[in-house]
Amino acid sequence: MPRDPQSLEEPVVFETAAEHVCTDVPVFAPDCRAAEARQGLTERSYECASHVVVCRDGRLCGMVRIEDLLPAADHVTLEVLMEQDPPVVAPGVDQEVVAWRAVRHAESALGMVDGEGRFVGLIPPYRMLAVLLAEHEEDLTRLGGFTKSTEAARSSSEEPVPRRFRHRLPWLLVGLLGALVAADLVGWFESQLQRTLMLAFFIPGLVYLADAVGTQTETVVVRGLSVGVAMRAMVRRELLAGLAIGLVLALVAGPLVWLRWSDPTVALCVALAVLAACSTATITAMGLPWLLYRAGMDPAFGSGPLATVIQDLSTILIYFAIVSVVLG
Repeated sequence: MPRDPQSLEEPVVFETAAEHVCTDVPVFAPDCRAAEARQGLTERSYECASHVVVCRDGRLCGMVRIEDLLPAADHVTLEVLMEQDPPVVAPGVDQEVVAWRAVRHAESALGMVDGEGRFVGLIPPYRMLAVLLAEHEEDLTRLGGFTKSTEAARSSSEEPVPRRFRHRLPWLLVGLLGALVAADLVGWFESQLQRTLMLAFFIPGLVYLADAVGTQTETVVVRGLSVGVAMRAMVRRELLAGLAIGLVLALVAGPLVWLRWSDPTVALCVALAVLAACSTATITAMGLPWLLYRAGMDPAFGSGPLATVIQDLSTILIYFAIVSVVLG
């Protein structure tokens, strides 16, 4: 059945590869000649004809792009034209994993095979594009912590004021609570601030840097988990990246503070705080999504306001702990 052009405007609500597959696609044997395949394509319409599927005894051997088939010489067989061992997916694979697998392999369509290796159907390009768009919108809105589905994300821009209020206020209350705790933390180190008021000047900058590093890490980790990348494959690289970023920022911040304010002690405190805050922000940014993922919850929620509050509080605590040690 031909697809409705309007379907691209509808939100994708499927979850697995099987729900995106097209079974009405052109299938030919490997020894079929290009002229015969072209003739077969003109004899009827297909749900998807972006690729010609090549099967032997019901098993997928390869696929031929339509742009390769059309100019081919009449006598050339599909076995010569086809891409052998094309990337395939199983019916139960998550839809986002399917889309990203196609992107990694530079494929506009993917074949689907069952547990015995028999050809099931083809996942067409427009389906994978719709999946990528829907998943991207969903990830972006979940970063805000107030929607749980792509459909909700699309409707959030049209929500009435009371519903917008209910969706956003709880997370802002979490942020307010974090601000009150942060004020208490700063109050614990009042004596250091009375001795060197300049220390307070750098709190906003330190908090921003830690949040920025954490947000970058959260984005990488959440995206990796969502497309099936194992956490252990990301931990070492992200930790080293966070440490390297913190070290470079510290080496830049320390001399600049020293030159601008002529206080080597404050410069040392700021440099050490930048290094420690950026490094721990990476750990927090990886740990929270991973814990949510292990608990069976959507890890995207760990990239929202909750992670920000935790990073802000830890940054302030780290900063004044360093100040206490350095200033005595």
